[in-house]
Amino acid sequence: MSPNETVVRRSKTFFRSREGDTSQKPLLVLEDVYKYFRRDIPTLRSVNLEVQRGEFVFVTGPSGAGKSTLLQLVYRQHTIDGGRLLFSGRDISRLTERSIPFLRRNLGIVFQDFKIVPHWTIFENVSVALEILGTPAKLVRARVSETLDRVGLAGRGNERVSHLSGGEQQRVAIARAIVTEPALLLADEPTGNLDPALAIDILTLFEEINESGTTVIFATHDHSLLTTSPHRLIVIDDGRLIEASQGLRVWSARTQMSA
Repeated sequence: MSPNETVVRRSKTFFRSREGDTSQKPLLVLEDVYKYFRRDIPTLRSVNLEVQRGEFVFVTGPSGAGKSTLLQLVYRQHTIDGGRLLFSGRDISRLTERSIPFLRRNLGIVFQDFKIVPHWTIFENVSVALEILGTPAKLVRARVSETLDRVGLAGRGNERVSHLSGGEQQRVAIARAIVTEPALLLADEPTGNLDPALAIDILTLFEEINESGTTVIFATHDHSLLTTSPHRLIVIDDGRLIEASQGLRVWSARTQMSA
């Protein structure tokens, strides 16, 4: 087995090696999690959350409430300062720096500002995630083609992303995030730079990805999206997590975002 093949295999099994023990358990668990950027004021405080495999979860709240920080802890941009954070049964707060890339190969991440390379083609932006894993070129071409079809960009791989609209650029970013078939897709305000009609289109795309089996956590402060789809809603206010029941979903979002 080549070194590249070893990397691919390890990246796929690193967080699934105990799948027989964890398949019926939550994919993501936060237990009494704290995060401080200032010593005396926690950005997140005593956060407890379970996300089941295959769920679609909205995370909302006012700007600065801690939505992005929550996602950043999951993909280990930052480390927690208290509690435990489990992904697929592993305590990722205890991962070594060497192990973090293997965590991220099991996650897809989509940002508000796309974070794609403007002078690259669509194909180049999407394929880079597979190339880093050492995926054979033939499989890269097939996987990218399939993924572009899923996000509505079939046959457009040779176009420069700098020539695309904002909505199309976000579709490229989504394609890059899902081309590795991650177990969990994190979206940090992915419609923040889009007009309302495009925002609904992008939300619908995330829902289609979720229906295929991918767990989705979608952070947004856009109230119109929250009222569009009846997904589970988590509200973060002043660093605290509030689980909104189905009957109080809209009320909670309005209350927290106007606070």
